[in-house]
Amino acid sequence: MPVTPLARVREVREAVMKTLFVALGVLSLTMGIVGIFVPGIPTTEFVLAASYLFARSSPRLQHWLESNRWFGPTLRRFRETRGMPRKTKMLAIASMWIGLGASIYALASVGLGAQIAAAMLGLMGTGTILFVVRTTAARQSLILS
Repeated sequence: MPVTPLARVREVREAVMKTLFVALGVLSLTMGIVGIFVPGIPTTEFVLAASYLFARSSPRLQHWLESNRWFGPTLRRFRETRGMPRKTKMLAIASMWIGLGASIYALASVGLGAQIAAAMLGLMGTGTILFVVRTTAARQSLILS
C-alpha cells in the first residue's frame, strides 16, 4: 500500500520534532552543567527541562539521564514527589545568591547593566524555586537499584 503524502508529512514532522527536542535537551543539559560552575545560572531547572525533552524524544537519553549518578537521584525524587523539600529549596536559594553576590561584585568592572542582568536572572531563579516548584515533605531516602 503506498504512503499518502499526508502520512509522509506527519512522519517528517515527527522526525523533525524529535530531532529538535533532542537538540534542545542536549542544550538544556549543557546549560545545567555550566550552571554547576557559574553562579547565577540555574542547574535544576535546566536538568528538569532536559529530562522533559528527552522523555518526549529519546527513551535512550532519558534512561541515561535518570541513571546518571549525579542527576539521576534528584530526577527520580522529583518525578516521585513533583517537588523539593523546604530545606533543599532554601539551600538552593542561599547558594545561588551567595554565588550571585560574588558575580555581581565581579561584574562591577563590566558595568551596571551586567550587574542588573545577573540580579534579574537570580530573581527569576528564586521565583521559579519558590513559586513553580512545589514544596514537599522532608527527603525520603531512595532505594537505588
